[in-house]
Amino acid sequence: MTGVRPRVFDFHVRLAPVPAAPARLLELMDACGIDRAVVCAGGTMPLARLSRFLVEGGHIETDADNDAVLIACSESGGRLVPFFFANPHRPPEIYRDRAAEFRGVEISPAVHGVPLDDPRTARLAEVACEAGHSVYTVCLDRPGSRVADLVALAAAHPEVTFVLGHAGIGNIDLYAIELIARRENILLETSGGYTCVARAAVEQLGGDRVLFGSEAPIQHPDVELTKLRHAGIGDDDWQKIAWRNACRLLGMEW
Repeated sequence: MTGVRPRVFDFHVRLAPVPAAPARLLELMDACGIDRAVVCAGGTMPLARLSRFLVEGGHIETDADNDAVLIACSESGGRLVPFFFANPHRPPEIYRDRAAEFRGVEISPAVHGVPLDDPRTARLAEVACEAGHSVYTVCLDRPGSRVADLVALAAAHPEVTFVLGHAGIGNIDLYAIELIARRENILLETSGGYTCVARAAVEQLGGDRVLFGSEAPIQHPDVELTKLRHAGIGDDDWQKIAWRNACRLLGMEW
């Protein structure tokens, strides 16, 4: 890459449920040279509990704090972009009624325990289609929520763009790239995956289908940016991954 700092759009950060979280998030973005970020509600449960759920199973049925996300984004001068954290245990009309306030939606089998092949997830995808939203999700190594299940969901809803979060399952999921390659409406978000996965994603999917994400604040954005800087990605692909793809997906100016 050249010495000119490109603009950076972080496609995946969390807003912690504490009063100072928005200011701290913006300070972190400033320190790392991040211009904009997609924000989803965080703190749905303690991380240790979520970790146990990922291994043993389990879920919650409560709502994420979408209102706090909206407030933080509205006060950010356009730097924070709100995503609705949908709860499949609720009627899809709840998301539909609020969709216009947000720029996309997250559906999380890890948090709410509803698989990607469940009719409730399909109904949320239908609302996303109506709203013109992209759908961010993270797959799990369990029936109904694997990357192959995301591929099936994307095939059933070809008008919707899906984003596979955390570069698949685990940190070396090259198989996920092979699986999603057949579905042009699935993009890959890079947080958590090894450098070799980011490189393979660009090589096999093309730079147009890869998005930079950090999972801040629980992962420092500098870690994820450094990973990409050492992935051997050319200038044009870097500009797409770090900025243009997110702007295009969200209908925002470059």
